[in-house]
Amino acid sequence: MKTVLRIRKNAGLYLLVLPAVILSLCFAYKPMYGVLIAFKDYRSALGIMGSPWAEPLFKHFFKFFNSYQFVNTIKNTLTISFYTLIAAVPLPILMALFLNQMRVRRFKRVFQTVSYLPHFISTVVMVGLLLIMLSPRSGMIGSLFRLFGAEAPNLMGMAGAFASVYVWSDVWQHTGWDSIIYLAALSAVDPALYEAATVDGASRWQKLVRIDLPMLLPTACVLLIMRAGSIMNVGFEKVYLMQNSLNLSASEVISTYVYKIGIISAQYSYSAAINLFNTVVNLALLLVVNAASRKFNDTSLW
Repeated sequence: MKTVLRIRKNAGLYLLVLPAVILSLCFAYKPMYGVLIAFKDYRSALGIMGSPWAEPLFKHFFKFFNSYQFVNTIKNTLTISFYTLIAAVPLPILMALFLNQMRVRRFKRVFQTVSYLPHFISTVVMVGLLLIMLSPRSGMIGSLFRLFGAEAPNLMGMAGAFASVYVWSDVWQHTGWDSIIYLAALSAVDPALYEAATVDGASRWQKLVRIDLPMLLPTACVLLIMRAGSIMNVGFEKVYLMQNSLNLSASEVISTYVYKIGIISAQYSYSAAINLFNTVVNLALLLVVNAASRKFNDTSLW
């Protein structure tokens, strides 16, 4: 009875959230039954329910575990993901702290605008810029090397350079935008804390360490937990567009391998099994990191 009364009382709010619930049910939960093809020998003519079950049931999973691509794709995915975590997590925090310390408002606004702009460049345009700038013949890198009489390396064709090119271009593109949430957290700091610290004779550096950083820690922990839940999901579009035959050994990640196996080779059950394995690993990492954060820092998603 209480539940019914509560719903009637907040009917307007429930109506507002109803479209989001319907969209989630239609596009997030309803398609989940399709994961069954990971346990079946799927045939398009028979459909999902009509296709026979795989024998043994985990046949496609074992096929991936025994594949020569298993170690390579897992290694490349984890390398790029952890590299991104190490480079991309601290820099937005440092930028937010730097912007928060700026006293010249006009310069601060210009700097913020310039740092946000790269975020709005599409992935296709971004990769196009990389190909042009890093070209050993006609790009900026090639021109700089020729200026000193040296031969420019083909960075887009070097397997060892792929992760660095991917990560640092991503850092350049998104650091400014990612710092917004930390700036929002800093704007919520009570000015009385700074005033009390000034009265006590605290320097600007001491205020940053004793006030700003502790205020950012809960936000940073929540974002880190969310990143941990997608650590096996390296962005498909950018990796696929940057791939070529020369760097394939370092650029073949799970998402691109699933695309090639599922869409190009039409091995739907096999690709679904790989993607399901990837999702389960992400869920496990999310649960572990969330539990660790709740235990050691009293901050968690739930």
